[in-house]
Amino acid sequence: MSTVKFEPSLFATHLLVDVRTPLEYEEDHLPGAINVPLLSNEDRVEIGTLYKQTGPHQARIRGLELTAHRFPQLVEQIANAAAGMPILVYCWRGGLRSKTVTAILELTGFQAVQLQGGYKAFRGKVADYFAPFAPPGPLVVVHGMTGIGKTTFLLGLTSDNCTVIDLEGLACHRGSAFGELGLSQTLSQKRFETLLWDALRKAPAGRPVVVEGESQRIGKISLPGNFYEVMQGSAKVWCVASLPTRVSRLIEEYGIPAYKEGMATALERIRKRLGGDKFAEIAGYLERWELEPFMTELVMNYYDKVYYKTRSWREDLTISLEDYPAAGKALEEFLLHLPAKNGHSGAEKNGGLVQAATVIS
Repeated sequence: MSTVKFEPSLFATHLLVDVRTPLEYEEDHLPGAINVPLLSNEDRVEIGTLYKQTGPHQARIRGLELTAHRFPQLVEQIANAAAGMPILVYCWRGGLRSKTVTAILELTGFQAVQLQGGYKAFRGKVADYFAPFAPPGPLVVVHGMTGIGKTTFLLGLTSDNCTVIDLEGLACHRGSAFGELGLSQTLSQKRFETLLWDALRKAPAGRPVVVEGESQRIGKISLPGNFYEVMQGSAKVWCVASLPTRVSRLIEEYGIPAYKEGMATALERIRKRLGGDKFAEIAGYLERWELEPFMTELVMNYYDKVYYKTRSWREDLTISLEDYPAAGKALEEFLLHLPAKNGHSGAEKNGGLVQAATVIS
């Protein structure tokens, strides 16, 4: 039976088949892999218990009893998905589950290989990638106060000169007190890291990578390895917009009646920061669904007092997000003159830091 070590090039040449249980697959899996479980969640618990109680021999016999009748169905499902492509099979650590399925596929005439070390080996590669983390190109971090429109701006960029990675989108959380509204952060830490690794590996080498400024944690998810430290040492863009624009954009994003209960819950979590009287005032606006004063007071009395209250760094570029296309052009110009080497807080020329550029339109 053929085995192969993990290489990212396998994604383009093979159908990846994860034969672990649905629960294992849901926690994390190789990018693009389909789940064709040899054992159900319940089967795996039963066999694991039997293994501990009686040893491997009886556990394997029971495993055969539970799965043998499904072999034809497994082969058909995998063959249909492969559509003639070579097949890469993996389980937790390159053990009996993937060995069994690979052998059956080979016996029935399909080109199949087993992944050495299984998911565990892949997971080690992902962990190593972020410790220490070296971006594929200069890292540019876009900062700004809440409601500025940073995410909308970045996702709307059409430049071929940078790669935008939506950290909040990958984490399924907006990274603020109200960040869970309309989202469900059910993914695991491992899943987030795999998604981030996959996005970074697809970025062309040398091309600037643009991300939104985040704290070490995005909801329940943490940035892996020293990713956050690399962000702190990278080029920084500061975005501005007027208070009316910010309020309008927050209303557009959060002003959905279905969010009202979740907004009240989130507001309750910051009651102490607001103080009793201000909390009551803002809660009243929410209860009456008076969104303009609600968002205005929330920005002025919470977000602007908590986020970016002090900054220990100086931005390399300031842009206004009042006009997204104009801001895009300003960022594009900045990226064209960005040094290839990452790790500086701004562009370097002739051995010294250039003055921070300002573009306010």
